[in-house]
Amino acid sequence: MRTLPWLKYLLAFVITALIFGTAIVANNFFNAKRIEQLRSIEEGISIDILSLETQFELLQEQSCASIFENPILSSQLDTLANKLSFAEARLGADNEEVLRLKQHYSLLEIKDLLLMQKVSDKCSVEPIFLLYFYSNEEGTCTDCTRQGYVLTELAKQYPQLRTYSFDYNLDLSAVKTLISLQGVPDDLPALVINDELYSGFKSIEEIQEILPELEERATSTATSTDEQ
Repeated sequence: MRTLPWLKYLLAFVITALIFGTAIVANNFFNAKRIEQLRSIEEGISIDILSLETQFELLQEQSCASIFENPILSSQLDTLANKLSFAEARLGADNEEVLRLKQHYSLLEIKDLLLMQKVSDKCSVEPIFLLYFYSNEEGTCTDCTRQGYVLTELAKQYPQLRTYSFDYNLDLSAVKTLISLQGVPDDLPALVINDELYSGFKSIEEIQEILPELEERATSTATSTDEQ
């Protein structure tokens, strides 16, 4: 007895629907897990932000040497930046949870910047601050990815360089205020290096020319290490 044609089509439809349904359920499950991880990270960030004022007070009791050998938020920022990049790649830069995490991250960066500026005044030193403004919006910043790679490599070569990255289009008043104070245009990527603004892509060599003291400080650090 031959199987009716419509029964074959029905079976094929059911099997296809099951495959797609399983894929959708699995995708939703893993996305939910990732969002749960992000929320856990956010809770930790909130605690960090609330504790910053106490850290400012503790600075008065610390020596300048210990402050610069153990930057207060640097390790937290590096860990969070890696998790944020992973979340953006998995969930998309426009994901609501990713955007909230990026807002927390940006606040921590600004807090760390302000903190290290206070430390600079307290300890009479001149660290090199580099602020990087980029955009994730399609077609608005073709060189932002390349600029990010350059700054990552630069940070490896010069640990004394303090780099902070900000999404130009992030809906966060603190970032908008920073953009306004620094006079950053929408010609991205843009760099603010020790309060001087530079628009457009900059290579490692160009940044080294802007800040020749990078090489001087790197050489000085290496010499000090060899002598110990």
